[in-house]
Amino acid sequence: MPSGKTYKIPTKRRNLFLRVSEGHFATSHSHINYFIDVTTQKTRLSEATAVAKELVSYYNITTIVDTILCLDGTEVIGTCLANELTKGNFMNMNAHQTIYVVTPEHTSGSQLIFRDNIVPTVAGKHVLVLAASVTTGYTVQAATEAIKYYGGYVAGIAALFATTDTCAGYDVQSVFDTNHLEGYASYPSHECPLCKEGKKIDALVNSFGYSKL
Repeated sequence: MPSGKTYKIPTKRRNLFLRVSEGHFATSHSHINYFIDVTTQKTRLSEATAVAKELVSYYNITTIVDTILCLDGTEVIGTCLANELTKGNFMNMNAHQTIYVVTPEHTSGSQLIFRDNIVPTVAGKHVLVLAASVTTGYTVQAATEAIKYYGGYVAGIAALFATTDTCAGYDVQSVFDTNHLEGYASYPSHECPLCKEGKKIDALVNSFGYSKL
């Protein structure tokens, strides 16, 4: 993990924690004072299942979901969430009475696209956007725009961690939020007070993880 204080924030589920490190980190869109490590939630089946069980309550009664669009490498969580949503005769609109789990393709300009063979899983479908985190909201907003462009309907936005209750005009439901992280802050790179104080960047971070500097 990066230098600085590192700890786990527990939930009521024994196998679900939020792992965080304090410091000075740079993303492609901002500078942040916490690195949130969701590696095990995205790769370990037991933790991915725990995340899915936390999120399913927001969508298993009134929300129709045909497709889960996985961002930030959340495919394992998306599969677990689809499994949870279909356990109790959950409503869906596709002909196969199941839920698709898909991942968008990113262009060099950071746009999201779907190849022709994937478009049928989005067009005319109610698509739930699943992200590791929603902070600046750029990626999630691009996802909602892509869904609409390809003829789908945004069913909602779900995340492990979020700093906002809404994004792109849709409610964001998350397992963790800023109430779990005292003093969490995100700044535009040119306005970062940590930079102005001369504090060096600890690591570059993105959805794949971190690289120390």
